Amino acid sequence: MKRILAVLLAAVPLLAAAQPRDWANYGRYAEANAQLAKAPDVVFMGNSITDGWDNAHPEFFSDNNFACRGISGQVTSQMLCRFRADVINLRPKAVAILAGTNDLALNNGPIGMEHIVENIVSMAELALAAGIRPILCSVLPAGAYPWRPEVTEVPEKIRELNERLHEYAVERGIEWVDYHTVMQAEDGSLRPEYTNDGVHPTRAGYDVMEQIILPALAPYRSETR
Repeated sequence: MKRILAVLLAAVPLLAAAQPRDWANYGRYAEANAQLAKAPDVVFMGNSITDGWDNAHPEFFSDNNFACRGISGQVTSQMLCRFRADVINLRPKAVAILAGTNDLALNNGPIGMEHIVENIVSMAELALAAGIRPILCSVLPAGAYPWRPEVTEVPEKIRELNERLHEYAVERGIEWVDYHTVMQAEDGSLRPEYTNDGVHPTRAGYDVMEQIILPALAPYRSETR
């Protein structure tokens, strides 16, 4: 018994070292959140597509009192974990949620379609409970995930996810922002004039996204900016 206990105790440091640190990446925006001088009008919650938006066109956020809270590679479970820290606690008027493509790409392992939807629905419901208006955004089209070639039927999976999210948005009377229809090619991929890798938008792609979402954000934007 003592020998078994010794083996188990010896394994504890190894198990601890193997655990990922700050899995939801609360630290990414901790300083930025603390330094906010006023509440943003709209927070953008998402993954690398949202993260890259701030890099491609930072003035879109700074000039409109929007806050970018996208983190590259994240799945919906991670976003749900940090939703209070990076959205609710900032007290915005609205939150634009663009999530789910990394779940389909199996970035955190297998996950059923229903659980992806549940995570996004949970974010929307948390926002509503906090008096923040959720805006659900369609997942952008993609023909394949270059970093995950074993994932097949990507356009079909994205369409199914969008259909489920849109159905929920209609049922709850939540604003739906449809990037997918405008940005997809005939084969369901992201139109080549909007991307360099088939998944992430270029500045031209973000310009289109801004034109699509800004009308939905009009009720939440401050009059003086």
